[in-house]
Amino acid sequence: MNERLAVIGRSFLFARAFLLALRHPRQWLGATVEEAARQSADALPLVLLLSTLGGALISLQTGFQFQGNLPMWVIGSIVSSSLITEVTPMFVGLGVIGMIGTRVAAEIGTMRVTEQLDALELIGRDPVPFLAVPRVLGATIAGPILMSMALLASMVAGWLCAIMVTNASTNDFWFGVRYYMRDFVMFFALIKGFAFGGALVMVAAFVGFEAHGGSVGVGRTVRQAVVGMLLAMVLLDTIIAPLLKIVRV
Repeated sequence: MNERLAVIGRSFLFARAFLLALRHPRQWLGATVEEAARQSADALPLVLLLSTLGGALISLQTGFQFQGNLPMWVIGSIVSSSLITEVTPMFVGLGVIGMIGTRVAAEIGTMRVTEQLDALELIGRDPVPFLAVPRVLGATIAGPILMSMALLASMVAGWLCAIMVTNASTNDFWFGVRYYMRDFVMFFALIKGFAFGGALVMVAAFVGFEAHGGSVGVGRTVRQAVVGMLLAMVLLDTIIAPLLKIVRV
């Protein structure tokens, strides 16, 4: 119990150090741009693959269930609503966890167990502005970029499957998409990308700073980071929708 309270306390101290470091952009601005480009390139192939498969699967399932019972344009509406609000953002989150968060946790964890962070602290240099801030802000920038590309891939895959497997035409599908897109759902998805990128990598960075125990400890750190990021993603996905509804009102 005491150890858990200590971890919670250190997490608050880490968040405080992160926010204080934002006041000095010269320390992290250049590295943030590099991290954003690197993270986007690393995660994009997996995100596109998952989103394409997800778009095809949702379109196929929707077509099989509703074909013959409802107008064909309904397929486009259901596919777009499922992909944009839930399915594609979850796949982007998984891509961030698998390709960005794990790397961040492993890199920082390795620096901790090899005492590189201790060396920085010993000479009076705070490692948070140099290591955590660029990685977290880079992921915050990369998140909406990945989300945009994933939405495009998933919608194209959904459209192709709909016209190949069901009786829906191209006009039917995109009419249904336009019918659903009358709201601000695209901004909803991009906000999720922004939140997933920053929050998940923040968790990974904190867990990396907590690493100990040599090479075995690094493996344990990556495992803990994955679990923490998965929980954070589900929690964010649960609370973002009602918060956005409140903001719209």
